[in-house]
Amino acid sequence: MSGATEPIQEYFDEFVAAADHPVVVVTTESAGRRAGCLVGFATQVSIDPRRYLVGLSKANNTFRVAADAAALAVHLLDAGQLPLARLFGSESGDGLDKFTHCEWHPGPDGLPILSAAPGWFTGKILERYDFGDHVGVLLEPTTGQMRGGHPAVLRYGAVAHLTPGHPS
Repeated sequence: MSGATEPIQEYFDEFVAAADHPVVVVTTESAGRRAGCLVGFATQVSIDPRRYLVGLSKANNTFRVAADAAALAVHLLDAGQLPLARLFGSESGDGLDKFTHCEWHPGPDGLPILSAAPGWFTGKILERYDFGDHVGVLLEPTTGQMRGGHPAVLRYGAVAHLTPGHPS
């Protein structure tokens, strides 16, 4: 029976790579601790009311900080912002304050907002769902900003080669 799942895993991985979804950086703050990570599992899940779902890996620092947070900030990255994606995707917040290596400012609810992001929104955490090695965090968008229209966003294919700061 285990042989039957191997082809679907291969096909599923190919499917996900071909879909080439946008990646985002999620930041949060709780009890004076800031955290942020690159997220590949994120999407709008409702139009009315507007809802957005973010998958946070249970292995990373952002998950632990977000567990006590009331809100998250979700940032789009421009296709040319691979260094920022590498900072938030390949470095661990366990031993590094990522925010000392990029420009940011305090935003609504004290959330760290990445200054270079062409777009961002903050969202109130409504629910958390256990999805296995990730937890889905359901957000109600509360405020945000887009600069310069519709950017060519950074996609999964551009970051697939990055070594994660933690195993997922």
